[in-house]
Amino acid sequence: MSPGGGHMGCKLIAASMKARRASYLVSLFDQETMALSALIDGNRITGIRTAATAAVAVDAAAPRRPLRVAVIGSGFEAQGLLAALAAVRAIAQVRVFSPTPASREKFAALCRDTHGLAAEAVAEAQQAVGGADVVLCAARSRDESPVLQGAWLEPGMTVVSIGSTLPEQREVDEQVIARASLIAADMPEEVAHDTGDMLAATRAGVDFAHKLVPLSDLVAGKAARAPDAIVLYKSVGSALQDVITAEMLLARARVSGVGTPLARSIVPVAK
Repeated sequence: MSPGGGHMGCKLIAASMKARRASYLVSLFDQETMALSALIDGNRITGIRTAATAAVAVDAAAPRRPLRVAVIGSGFEAQGLLAALAAVRAIAQVRVFSPTPASREKFAALCRDTHGLAAEAVAEAQQAVGGADVVLCAARSRDESPVLQGAWLEPGMTVVSIGSTLPEQREVDEQVIARASLIAADMPEEVAHDTGDMLAATRAGVDFAHKLVPLSDLVAGKAARAPDAIVLYKSVGSALQDVITAEMLLARARVSGVGTPLARSIVPVAK
């Protein structure tokens, strides 16, 4: 339920591990009348809110200068992360790694053509990470082995990890968790107890509870960091983020006159 916007909502997910496909749908309902207000592509909502909160985290943690950015991954999520970051911070350089050469070259070209950024595709993930201020991880391997190793990190880096949201999923190794001086999360309890990266770190004996804080603490300046500290932002997303993002998109669609009116709807009933 949105605290001030007037809507409540839910996200429906239909997924098949066999087909490796999923559909996401966000439904918004008017808080006063319970009438259905909108049906919105939940996958797009997920991408927008994930990228937006990551950009907020990087803006709070990264040095105040044009940023050298490493991107691991070249798909929908990686594109969204970079676009959101470019909207709030100046970017000096982008290096992208993806295991498919054509995909990483396409991503680099998109950075140059769409965002006007100096971007290059590289053949190894470690090559992308070296010398970066910010590392954006948006790529899980098919065998769920980590794509980012803590041994590659350098003092002062800010790392964003969005790809491990379930116990069986992996994106960063245990040394990334161990080397981070501060770990910010949108949902700290869920990140700590329900994500594969943190569960693996716990099994390896890595104590991170004392350095795990809500993203709000990082943004508010309550979580201090030294200039050479490594900061990790871990994201799993929340229902409230989905509803508020969907509500904002609905408001914008109404102002812009876009979208398709529902030909049929449902009728709220008295209870």
